[in-house]
Amino acid sequence: MSEPLWRTHPLAWKALGAFFEWKKRKLFYRIGGEGEALLLLHGFPTSSWDWKDVWENLTHQYKVLTLDYLGFGFSEKPKDGHYSIFEYADQVEFFLQEQGIKKVHILAHDLGDTVAQELVARFREKLSGQRIGGPDLLSVFFLNGGIFPETHRPRAVQKLLNGPLGFLFSRLVNKTSFQKSFSEVFGPNTKPNQEELDGFWECVNNGGGKAIYHKLIRYMRERKIFRDRWVGAILDSPIPYALADGLEDPVSGKHVVDRLREMRPDAKVYELSGIGHYPQTEAADQVLKAYSNFRSKL
Repeated sequence: MSEPLWRTHPLAWKALGAFFEWKKRKLFYRIGGEGEALLLLHGFPTSSWDWKDVWENLTHQYKVLTLDYLGFGFSEKPKDGHYSIFEYADQVEFFLQEQGIKKVHILAHDLGDTVAQELVARFREKLSGQRIGGPDLLSVFFLNGGIFPETHRPRAVQKLLNGPLGFLFSRLVNKTSFQKSFSEVFGPNTKPNQEELDGFWECVNNGGGKAIYHKLIRYMRERKIFRDRWVGAILDSPIPYALADGLEDPVSGKHVVDRLREMRPDAKVYELSGIGHYPQTEAADQVLKAYSNFRSKL
């Protein structure tokens, strides 16, 4: 049985999704399956297509929802857009409300981890009566990401984009340089093939994405500024959570696991040896197994 076209071609993924309007901007989303709601939150600099290798399995068990934040994937990428963790969380809440989802589990990666942390912080405020509205969160499952800003090890390209001349550097990024630096965060034996690399670049570059590359990276600054809010959401989480981490990831690998165990010795952690920053594409079966184990214990 041949694999579906959308697993290798992002435009086929796009064809199976739709768009919703948020503040007069069109944002891409995709929904599949039936059952309890499971929201997938993607990372930087890619898109919801990151979930292509776990999508089919998850939709057999859950009602799975995902979206591209403003500035990512197939969503609009305005040059004057406001790109912020808080805005992404607003987009998520609006999207879930539009879909009539009141209770949801979250599976997040990279930048999506921080969006999830903000949603947990909001849920804490809701439970304490400081906030009204927003979905009830049931659990969060994190994949590799900078959940502790102090352990985040940005790549050279990220530092350049985040610097004062980031707007110039973003113009120099091309398909070749992107694919080279992107491959470096994968495990030594689980690197993406050329077809996948072409797909990831298509999602990043689509709709003029390259022009705002330096704006999308600003979440790295926000992580430091709002560290106490977002780390606090984990350390004092009102809901169950776990981390599955590709240990070979140079950005947020084993050092993140060590930090979490230092801060929360009781935290549930799934260590993925030999795997890099994108476990959901490098080791989809291992991620699905870990997630299944996590959900079975809730």
